[in-house]
Amino acid sequence: MREITTPISDETIRSLKVGEAVTLTGIMVTGRDAAHKWMIETFVKKTRPPQGDDLQVYEELKRLLNGSVIYHCGPVVAGLDTKEYKFVAAGPTTSIREEPYQADMMKHFNVKGVIGKGGMGAKTLKGCQEVPFAYLHAIGGAASYLAQTVTRVHGVFKMEFGVPEAMWVIEVKEFPVVVTMDSHGGSQHAVIEEQSKKVLDELLAR
Repeated sequence: MREITTPISDETIRSLKVGEAVTLTGIMVTGRDAAHKWMIETFVKKTRPPQGDDLQVYEELKRLLNGSVIYHCGPVVAGLDTKEYKFVAAGPTTSIREEPYQADMMKHFNVKGVIGKGGMGAKTLKGCQEVPFAYLHAIGGAASYLAQTVTRVHGVFKMEFGVPEAMWVIEVKEFPVVVTMDSHGGSQHAVIEEQSKKVLDELLAR
């Protein structure tokens, strides 16, 4: 299994191919629906003005996400009262909900990888080639195991979104993923969808 450390270079991303198993070590940031919508509307499309500490958070995110990875994850977190945070569960959430936002967000912040489950669509696949970045599939149903790879929680942004939707800055060691969308236009999800459709068509034709 190939080991990759963040920040990740374009050269490394270009070398990844669909089907390759990888472990990630370093800093990543969690982000789901609320976070993606907020980032796109406030900083990319600028359809809403920054509020409160938005600009300060933006500067921090630009630094943290540059060459790093965003993880579609709504974690279960202990230590909320004391702020001695510890991830109890850290499984991936379904990624396709971020399809309207992902490619634009990755380009704006120069993010090199996105982790989730279920794959993404054509807009994201095109973005993988242009930015470049890769879609990395995490293990569904292994939330407790994946939480054990989180060695430190460095902090959290936008807690007003709620714990699952907040942006957690975490450090991981040997976080396991599989490349299922690469920077060369390869998508394992598209292949499976095509194969499944072929089987379905054959069954319906009987």
